[in-house]
Amino acid sequence: MRLVLKEALRSTAEAEGIEKFVVGAVVHDAGRALLVTRSLKDDFLPGLEEVPSGGVEPSETLDQALHRELEEEVGFGAEHVDEGFLAEFDYQSRSGKKARQYTVSIPLRGREVQLSDEHTSYRWITSAELHAANATPETKEVLRQWFAWANVVRGH
Repeated sequence: MRLVLKEALRSTAEAEGIEKFVVGAVVHDAGRALLVTRSLKDDFLPGLEEVPSGGVEPSETLDQALHRELEEEVGFGAEHVDEGFLAEFDYQSRSGKKARQYTVSIPLRGREVQLSDEHTSYRWITSAELHAANATPETKEVLRQWFAWANVVRGH
């Protein structure tokens, strides 16, 4: 696995007061993006749609966390990452820490999505369906950025 999320991102963010890191991916196939739905039993944002993502453990690099979180949440890792797309946003975590999420773009490449217990369902959306997604404004913005980037890359 090649280095995708450089550790310099972490040191720059820490200098800006970021205390917690989250990594995620826009998993895509045929111009559509994957949304996973959080379990209603989850105590943080139950029932909300999101891109596969999760927290970085203190002993992990950003890349290691990305690979682990994808394996846990969708059943495959970050072996293939598209070059040229990186989105980020800041938010306050449930523990009250200032957090930053880094999101990359990952092609499905014929793999099968296998959800963990953390999510109850998934669906594929197009840019036209984004407005109806039950997602946070931050997630919708990441997806808006991804759809715009993907259109340029595909030459549309």
